[in-house]
Amino acid sequence: MLIAARRTVLAMLLATPLSAHAQPADPAAPIAALNKALLEAMHAGRATPFPQRFKLLAPSLDAAFDLGEILRNSVGLHWQDIATQQRTALEQVFRIFTIASYAANFDNFDGQRIDILPERRAIGADQVVATELVQGEQTTRIDYVMRQTDGAWRAIDVLLNGTISRVAVQRSDFRRLLDSGNAERLIQSLRDKIAELSGGTVTA
Repeated sequence: MLIAARRTVLAMLLATPLSAHAQPADPAAPIAALNKALLEAMHAGRATPFPQRFKLLAPSLDAAFDLGEILRNSVGLHWQDIATQQRTALEQVFRIFTIASYAANFDNFDGQRIDILPERRAIGADQVVATELVQGEQTTRIDYVMRQTDGAWRAIDVLLNGTISRVAVQRSDFRRLLDSGNAERLIQSLRDKIAELSGGTVTA
């Protein structure tokens, strides 16, 4: 009986490739999935209702971005001053705003492609995944600062043209709307932007 049990365990180990567990996660993998979804949304185009394009993009954006970390860094030092209930509301509306922004901006296909570049650079323990949005002779560089948390790589910032930090831009915008720990004006502003981006078809 003991010998048979040992043979069964050995067979199970041999049937499961050890390399599948040993290989490190690829920080570019969630960005590749995001790029695929963005192209699908672009192919769907404006003829597809906005809520459908929103729903199409939501899973890949949730997987590619650490939206909680991005929001906390965008709010900055004021984050600790915001009441728990408002933090929760802000996290929810910020997620919807982010997805709506992508659905609104990637809404038309005109021969574009999105390439992941082979180059990598590190910022401390973070990895930067470089991509290019190519349309004819026009190229836009979009870099993602990826951080590994609980075994998964997710973006904590986006660098337009390799230098312009989305978090830094949002921090500047958000600062004007935060009143000493009161986030109500910021929450309402994001809700208004969601309504504008979606033509009133998505609410938060």
